[in-house]
Amino acid sequence: RYTASSPLNYNSMERNMNSNEHCDVIVIGGGTAGVIAATQAGRAGAKVLLVEKTGMLGGTTTTGGVNFPGLFHAWGRQVIAGIGWELVTRCVTETGGTLPDFADYHRPHWQLQIRVNRFVYAALCDEAVVDADLDILFHTMLADIKPQRQGCGWQVTLCTKDGLAEWDATVIIDATGDANAAALAGLPIHIPDENQPATLSCQASGYDPADLDIDSINHAFDTEVKAGRLLYTDASWNTTGPNIGRWLTSRGISANHIHHINARNSEGKSRLELESRKSLLRLYRFLRQQAGLQNLVIEQVSPECGVRETATIRGKRTVTVEDYQSGRIWDDAVCYSFYPIDLHKSSGGGLQMEPLAEGVVPTLPRGALLPAGSSNFLVAGRCIASDRLANSALRVQATCMATGQAAGAMAALSASTGVDPAELPMADVYALLREHGAIVPGDTPVFAKSEPSV
Repeated sequence: RYTASSPLNYNSMERNMNSNEHCDVIVIGGGTAGVIAATQAGRAGAKVLLVEKTGMLGGTTTTGGVNFPGLFHAWGRQVIAGIGWELVTRCVTETGGTLPDFADYHRPHWQLQIRVNRFVYAALCDEAVVDADLDILFHTMLADIKPQRQGCGWQVTLCTKDGLAEWDATVIIDATGDANAAALAGLPIHIPDENQPATLSCQASGYDPADLDIDSINHAFDTEVKAGRLLYTDASWNTTGPNIGRWLTSRGISANHIHHINARNSEGKSRLELESRKSLLRLYRFLRQQAGLQNLVIEQVSPECGVRETATIRGKRTVTVEDYQSGRIWDDAVCYSFYPIDLHKSSGGGLQMEPLAEGVVPTLPRGALLPAGSSNFLVAGRCIASDRLANSALRVQATCMATGQAAGAMAALSASTGVDPAELPMADVYALLREHGAIVPGDTPVFAKSEPSV
């Protein structure tokens, strides 16, 4: 385990940045999928570089403020485990928390998600990557990626705070969530005409919801919307009327919608961050004028606005909503996935939610992690090849962790054997995943437990 006496080898990292250093695997993005992918590849013995654009690992769970990952269980049984489950349950244990009663699966699905402390989870991600003996570069972004002139690997240009640095890798894992690495590599991606709205999570205090006259505040809110000074979705997902109670009872957690911005590039990301904070500021100014909310405080705002949809790869296989809702068992399935269709919209009530039929547990194929026409290139997380409705379900954290672990395992095997990820024997992939605690499609699902293991 990582301790104060076993820090990262910063001297080695500085030397690497000033030379054309070779890695077995480079993982672009240290978010929900990337940190799991890098840890899995490192634990399997690969030489790994993890590249993260912010100063913190964890992505949506930490910088995005959605610190309630799920779903790991389906119909009362565990279907996703492995490194992601290890980190989540370790975080619950470290903070003295408890897990939901997963056996009581008739409850709303969001009640089966697991609350984690954002700081502790981020620090546990740090521990995991250090223990896996890999290199990490924070505050670094991908500048270019192209096939090596000789051999079958990739030449990667990174933009560091010191300038551009060149690295070589046998295998690339794109865990950006936006297919940025795949696009820079010239691999085919799909950009939707319409995007699901994004959400800026915050944490508000200084009031008791029980003491508030919600009807009166809603009336004042409606007046401000009709005057053009607020939007209904500043405080809820509903586009047709005021619902201030949602924001106030959740205290700002996952309670708004920011519309019509594709944040897959820096321009879109910049517009989204500006618009999301503008939305919260106008809501804050309004609420402070309402009875019982004069002492409202925004205790913290997530460093990044949470993004649900930007792009997907065009893969060697594509998961359709029919595949997902039927529970198709792919012949190259690498993991289970479980979540309702969950398409956030910029119209009506703001959400199209369709639960899976009882007993259905979808799987995801290896081919959906492989861009069409690629070699030695994997994708993990929400930008895997899938149609819009399927992606609205499989984009969630537990599934992203599972695809991250699958990508990390395949990358390590490919780097060590010289076999392209598309050609690896599935038996070898499954064996490595099982060795690191993952549940492989076809394995008997684990019965739900209500307490974390220590």
